[in-house]
Amino acid sequence: MDGRIDLHTHTLFSDGALLPSELLRRAVSRGYTGLALTDHADASNLEGIIASLLRFAADQKDDFELALLVGVELTHVAPRSIAALARRAKAAGAQLVVVHGETLVEPVAPGTNRAALECPDVDVLAHPGLLTAEEAELAAANGIYLELSTRRGHCLANGHVAALAREAGARLLVDSDAHEPSDLADLDMARRVALGAGLTPAEAEEAVQAAPAALLRLALERRQK
Repeated sequence: MDGRIDLHTHTLFSDGALLPSELLRRAVSRGYTGLALTDHADASNLEGIIASLLRFAADQKDDFELALLVGVELTHVAPRSIAALARRAKAAGAQLVVVHGETLVEPVAPGTNRAALECPDVDVLAHPGLLTAEEAELAAANGIYLELSTRRGHCLANGHVAALAREAGARLLVDSDAHEPSDLADLDMARRVALGAGLTPAEAEEAVQAAPAALLRLALERRQK
């Protein structure tokens, strides 16, 4: 699939600035061909967010020329609760489950990365910060994607994550974690972030286009079953 695919964004259903329609329209204008809406969730709002986004996707599926996934980002959830909430999200209809990893700029509970990477219902570990080699190996073994972030602050560990992912054979993707319109990173910016993390041009293309396209196709296939 050509064009920019971004599998980590937020709307005003959590702490984003835009309605889903506004976010999608702006994404299309920046060359996006695939997008996941992954608002922040925990036990208090998980089903409500998924239901609202699924209703939007069903009612306005033909309004925008891109492939749309409905998901959630489990955020500041205690490690012991991640598996149960990820399972609940998938049961409620989420096509993608992202976990808010141990970024350097927020007080995420230690053990979050590992709990996410051990969970079969998690698809992406976002901005995992000072990921360990063992955690990178878990990501590779369990087919969970590791995120390189274009977002300020979360991007600080991109080089570290990229190096460990390469060594372990884990798949990387580049996401914007968009909250504001200006956060949406086009293909050129995504490539520059990947290269800035130390990836080769071929590795950067894999992280920017091939990997997110593969996960998007998998999520769409799961929806059709």
